[in-house]
Amino acid sequence: MKNTDQKEIKRNPALSKSSKVKLSDRSKNEPLRVLSEDDWKFWIENGYIVVKNAIPAAQAKKLTDFLWEYEGKNPEDPETWYKPTLEIKMAELNNTGMVEVYNHQYMWDNRSYPRVHQAFADIWGTEKLWVSIDRANLNFPIRPGHEYKGFIHWDYDPETKPQNVQGVLALVDQTDENMGGFQCIPELFRTYDTWKLTQPKDRNYFKPDTTGFTPTKVKMEAGDLLIFNSSQPHGIRPNNSDKVRVAQYISMMPAEEENLDMKEWRIRCWREKITPEGYAFPGDPLHREKQHSVAELSDLGRKLLGLDKW
Repeated sequence: MKNTDQKEIKRNPALSKSSKVKLSDRSKNEPLRVLSEDDWKFWIENGYIVVKNAIPAAQAKKLTDFLWEYEGKNPEDPETWYKPTLEIKMAELNNTGMVEVYNHQYMWDNRSYPRVHQAFADIWGTEKLWVSIDRANLNFPIRPGHEYKGFIHWDYDPETKPQNVQGVLALVDQTDENMGGFQCIPELFRTYDTWKLTQPKDRNYFKPDTTGFTPTKVKMEAGDLLIFNSSQPHGIRPNNSDKVRVAQYISMMPAEEENLDMKEWRIRCWREKITPEGYAFPGDPLHREKQHSVAELSDLGRKLLGLDKW
């Protein structure tokens, strides 16, 4: 019997768990927009790809500076970094630095940057996409009283073969091996169908036994976009450096313009600056985001939200 603990998760409802449209296999040899042929080969074999310079570094810095201000912390003063934060029901996320901000202008500027959209269009084989409405991350170095373990998990049961991808936009350089940030296990991604035959039937279908595998630390520079297949086992690596990892979570899926409930929620989320609450989302009782103006959207941004049709 499958472990069903994850049924308690109240997902961010901005996108579906799995798309009716399958991820592109380029069976018709479609041309690529942003990825190179070598990038595409790496993506298929490893289940992730880093798109260099997806947004300008200066644009990444604007959001970085805002996130420090939003959290009331000083990047030059480590004593301000470790203020108590809201507890997250999803325990492994506690102390990992999630920033509960979703609809700020700078975040929408990054989501609707053409190169970001075109990279996801390569992965899906269509430009008719909706973007996730997700948060950001200030991942601080571990110190006594502020510890967390690195983890590997799936957000979606890999047995269901989810047609989905996820993404992380680096807002600062994170090339230091000890810095923390994103990690994954491409070998398990590749060998899942044979690996699962060696596992007990009552295993946790969202948290694999990683014995025998070495997670890969994915190095990125400010402005780089990491896209990974949702069948990729992944997680946050412990930050054992003296640097702060800063990132924004961005993903895209084929637009579901016929799904009026989801479309209306997405538009309301943007317009009313809603902060999701649930198993992995602690909410924001201070309603800090409500104090900001509604983000102005470009023509591309309006389509990525669902305000305008493709």
